[in-house]
Amino acid sequence: MRKTKRERQRMLKETIEKNPFITDEELAEQFSVSIQTIRLDRLELSIPELRERIKHVAEKSFADKVKSLPIEEVVGEIIDIALDKSAISIFDVKAEHVFRRNRIARGHHLFAQANSLAVAVINDELALTAKANIRFTRQVKENERVVAKAKVKGINENGRTMVEVNSYVGQELVFSGEFEMYRSNIAKKDGVDDENSD
Repeated sequence: MRKTKRERQRMLKETIEKNPFITDEELAEQFSVSIQTIRLDRLELSIPELRERIKHVAEKSFADKVKSLPIEEVVGEIIDIALDKSAISIFDVKAEHVFRRNRIARGHHLFAQANSLAVAVINDELALTAKANIRFTRQVKENERVVAKAKVKGINENGRTMVEVNSYVGQELVFSGEFEMYRSNIAKKDGVDDENSD
């Protein structure tokens, strides 16, 4: 049964409050209406578009949290972070990120998103990638949105922090990587010297 406009708008507001990163397309599908209807509903409810919602949440929450690099150096936009635990970023693949001939994203953009997220999740002023084991599992095309999820797995025998990053388009895994991160505070705390130090 179709919902009344009032009921739909109430549910729309609740849905966006729960998940500010949901797209108009996803909302249109969820409520079985056109994207135009969703946009008009948002306008009436004074709910900003997705990009503005993301910017607002990110600026409010994460600028002071990320220690290892300035927030603007993260490839993609961080939408959730718990230092030394987990982080999520989104990256919209645009014309400048793809090969002209086939409109497939250049791999280094997906790697950069995952790698910068692995650095950002580390609770230290200095975090560097010592080693990475990566796998591209499917091609990503122009206009797709890549959601990268980083999870800190613990510290290995070298005193390095292991971070696992999986990137998805929708529910589909497109990239996975395991990053071995050097961090200055673990090295000092555990008395482990980095092999590159004097």
